[in-house]
Amino acid sequence: MLLNELRDYIGTLLEVDRFRDYSPNGVQVEGRAEVRKIASGVTASQRLLEAATAWGADAVLVHHGYFWRGEDGAITGIKKRRVAHLLQHDVSLLAYHLPLDAHAELGNNVQLAKRLGFVEQGRFGEQNIACRGELAQAQTLDHLSAHIAQVLRRTPQVIGEAGRSIRRIAWCTGAAQGYFEQAIALGVEAFLTGEISEQNVHVAEETGVAFIAAGHHATERYGVQALGAHLAAHCGIEHQFFDMDCPV
Repeated sequence: MLLNELRDYIGTLLEVDRFRDYSPNGVQVEGRAEVRKIASGVTASQRLLEAATAWGADAVLVHHGYFWRGEDGAITGIKKRRVAHLLQHDVSLLAYHLPLDAHAELGNNVQLAKRLGFVEQGRFGEQNIACRGELAQAQTLDHLSAHIAQVLRRTPQVIGEAGRSIRRIAWCTGAAQGYFEQAIALGVEAFLTGEISEQNVHVAEETGVAFIAAGHHATERYGVQALGAHLAAHCGIEHQFFDMDCPV
């Protein structure tokens, strides 16, 4: 498939034009014109790029790419080495941020919910990327935490009473701790995201609503995998996901 055709297909699929984002969605670094093999991963780190090119990828597909709003635009240091690696191997980089969080089928939040057994009942937050809903069945916070640890292969940081029954829950993958108070206002008993900030601890303690930080990387593994699998099924592209583990 031609790179430009792939870009246009994903752009339409994820409705990228409707999002106001912090970095460009689509082709961030242009490589060879034809894409037969695509490697996916959460973040376009040097480790991922090296694994992808060793596998023979024509393009790398990620959730976290480059050129974030407000960062220094100079191509120096780490950014120079990463971009140089892509250019040296004539490999494209495609990145999709908020559109991949929000997609109703392939998105990070939907894919995480499928694995954890959450039933979505609505959306909230910036551009409606966060979700609210219920667990398939009520369980204690302690049991829910153990379930999350088993599924995500990472022990979450949990603020709340271990024995409290949880049924209503809100979630948003990545660094969405700023949505905690919006989630509380929706009447949930727990909120799950990737990261935690100091003030979230006090809000959880004073409201009784549990806060679960399950890992930025761990909660965002699944959208890019789902998108890569979709491309393999619908576009005739070979796909391989590379999980470059991250403790955050």
